Amino acid sequence: MDTAILPSTLLLTLLLLVGLVFFIRAATKDRTETAHLISEQSEAVLMPQLQEYFISRSYRVAAVDRDKNQVTFEGYVQPSLFLAVFLTTLATVGLVCLSLVLLLLLPHLSNLILGIALLSPLSGLFYWKKAGRVEKVLLNMPKTSQNKPDSPGKFAVTAHRDELIELQRALNLKLSD
Repeated sequence: MDTAILPSTLLLTLLLLVGLVFFIRAATKDRTETAHLISEQSEAVLMPQLQEYFISRSYRVAAVDRDKNQVTFEGYVQPSLFLAVFLTTLATVGLVCLSLVLLLLLPHLSNLILGIALLSPLSGLFYWKKAGRVEKVLLNMPKTSQNKPDSPGKFAVTAHRDELIELQRALNLKLSD
């Protein structure tokens, strides 16, 4: 095989592994956002629905700040078994590819190089430890909406973006401008 092909293949394989490392790290990234939502229902009707919704999603009331008119919910988010297996599989494929390229470049280290692929379960373990965490949801009702009992409920929610999407869908809420 041409000697220029192997080093360039190694370089491309290393670049792909860098991308894989960043992909695995991104799987554990915090994706907290704040959304300003509007409900057609009044605050008196909306607040019990919000509390029931979060309790049904395994959150609990952690704190209530009456001065700021804010409620904090906490809940443990389980890591995804599918994603842990998927990331481990991707890492296995990437490390096997690296091992094959290194095996062609350094055939005298064959036993050591083939063991590189045994490091792939570390990616699933990394994801599992970082993705399982306690998440907080901050629910903030502005004080201006309390003066008008029949006005639509406007509030801000700070939570994981997937939780915000599910909340909007479940309670038929709209984003405020």
